[in-house]
Amino acid sequence: MVRFASTIALASLSLLLLAGCAKRPALIEASAPAPTGSVQPVAGTPAEPSQPAATVPVTPAPEAAAATPAPRERPAPKAFEPTAELRAIHFDFDRYEIRRGDAEILDANARWLKANPNHLVLIEGHCDDRGTNEYNLALGERRARASMNYLMGQGVAADRMTLQSYGEERPLCAEQNEACWAKNRRAHFLTKPRD
Repeated sequence: MVRFASTIALASLSLLLLAGCAKRPALIEASAPAPTGSVQPVAGTPAEPSQPAATVPVTPAPEAAAATPAPRERPAPKAFEPTAELRAIHFDFDRYEIRRGDAEILDANARWLKANPNHLVLIEGHCDDRGTNEYNLALGERRARASMNYLMGQGVAADRMTLQSYGEERPLCAEQNEACWAKNRRAHFLTKPRD
């Protein structure tokens, strides 16, 4: 009886090993390339999730391919100028989340941008001088991108926005205290008319 049970257990184990387990498709998490601190054009749509290997890619219809806009040339940051109606927003130390009061400022900025569709906007990300240059350039880009994403959520077209991170390179205040550092942690908005 024990030998019969051992034989069945061994046969079951062998069958399980030979058949294998059904594998789930690997999940690939896409991430953006590391920030470079240079002017970044903004793509029109967010990245699509990757398809499982077993699916066949779908070719878009000719009319859909024709509707894809050609890549636009990035305007130089020096072509943008301050606009009195667009106010800067500020961030907490080492953070890039939009604060409640700053969301109200972004709402007003979005209203102005939607009322003036003939203007492009440059969103500059800035940091205080604590941290390395590389870290602050990356954080400045995250701040600019968070501001852009908020404006997109309010209906401002992505193809109107360009991002630029200056990190700690362009402070508004040079004193070494929290009140001064808080002024430097900002996203600043500049505009230029469309060509």
